[in-house]
Amino acid sequence: MSYSNVYKNVKLIGTSHIAKESIDNITKEFSELNPDIVCVELDTRRMHALLTDAKPDRSLSGIKTYGFSGYLFAVIGSFIQEKLGNVVGVKPGSDMLTAVNLAKSTHKTLHLVDQDIEITLKRFSKAFTWREKFRLVGDIFKAPFSKKQHIDLNKVPKEELIGKLMGDLKKRYPNLYRVLIDERNQVMAKNIYKIMSKNEDKKILVVIGAGHEKELLQLIKAEDFKRDKIR
Repeated sequence: MSYSNVYKNVKLIGTSHIAKESIDNITKEFSELNPDIVCVELDTRRMHALLTDAKPDRSLSGIKTYGFSGYLFAVIGSFIQEKLGNVVGVKPGSDMLTAVNLAKSTHKTLHLVDQDIEITLKRFSKAFTWREKFRLVGDIFKAPFSKKQHIDLNKVPKEELIGKLMGDLKKRYPNLYRVLIDERNQVMAKNIYKIMSKNEDKKILVVIGAGHEKELLQLIKAEDFKRDKIR
């Protein structure tokens, strides 16, 4: 990474949820930093699913809970991650599970800092427009013929590639980006900053999807700046 992923007593690790490299990076950083507190990009429901090895819930009752678009996104997303995970031999979410297990086995304080998945999917159902739905269908059909850069699923994408992918997502699917990336970043930044400000003498390790890392760090700094202005 060409930018620092450390701010005061907080260090962020950007991961890919199906990359073996992510597991190695988390294990290495945990050993070197020996954090007092570990924060992960999970909510209670998703952590329970990882710890119990629960199968994704694809029952139609999810439509009533999340709305049709949110339900469909969850089902398709979990299916794709499962298939890609099978390709590389890594179960989706193994990065977060590694961080959780390391925290638990060494008796570190663990915090779940992400927004509840039910809130996210409900927001997604309301925000995802028909224009973006049609665009997504078109992109899916064109994908096999695309000449875009190959991504090594075994590794965490480089900063430049992440920036390009996030930029493309924001441009083509602004509402999807707002709900899945921007709004969650806002929630996570506030949660992490609250933990950080109450534990200024503690070392904090944050395990987060690589697509969130850079903006999240900027938001944490912004929260700190706002507090300094109030003082």
